[in-house]
Amino acid sequence: MAHTLSLQHTGPHVGVPIQAPRFSERTERAMAQSEAFCRARGARLTPIRRRVLELLHGFDKPLGAYDLVELLGSQGHRMAPITVYRALDFLIEQGLAHRLASRNAYIVSSTVSSGRTTTAFLICEASGDVNEIASPDVADTVTRVLREQGYQPRSRILEITGRCGHCRDVH
Repeated sequence: MAHTLSLQHTGPHVGVPIQAPRFSERTERAMAQSEAFCRARGARLTPIRRRVLELLHGFDKPLGAYDLVELLGSQGHRMAPITVYRALDFLIEQGLAHRLASRNAYIVSSTVSSGRTTTAFLICEASGDVNEIASPDVADTVTRVLREQGYQPRSRILEITGRCGHCRDVH
C-alpha cells in the first residue's frame, strides 16, 4: 500500500497528496556518496540519519519535519519529532540537506559541500518545484558583499520565489 502524505503546513501543497518515495539507483548512489563523505569527515551517518536522508532523496518536493515523522511512523519507526530535527540538523551541518526557510521544509542537497558555499534555490510558487542552482558568479558576488560589509553569515542560502518557465507559460 502506497503512503500518501498531505503537506498542509508547507504552503502551496495544501491538500495535495505526495506519492510514496521512489528509491532509485540514483538514490542508492547518492546514499553511498553521503556515507563515504561522512566517513571521510569522521561523522557518523546513524540509521535514523540515513533513513531521513533516504526519504529526502525519495521525494521530488521539500518535506517538513512532521512529514518525515509521519513517513517514518508509517514504516514502523515511530519517533519523536525532536529526533527527526536532530537528524536534519546533522544533515544540514554536513552539507547533505538544506532548510528552505520560506517553506519551513527540507530538501536534499544536489551536491555534497562543506556548507560554506552559497547555495541558491529557485522555488516555483505554482508547482512547488525547487531547483538548486550553482553559480560561481553568484557565490563570488555574495562572498565579496559579505566581506565588504564585515558580515559573518551563519548560512548562505538564497531562496528566489516566483514561477518556473513551465508554469509561467501555462498560466
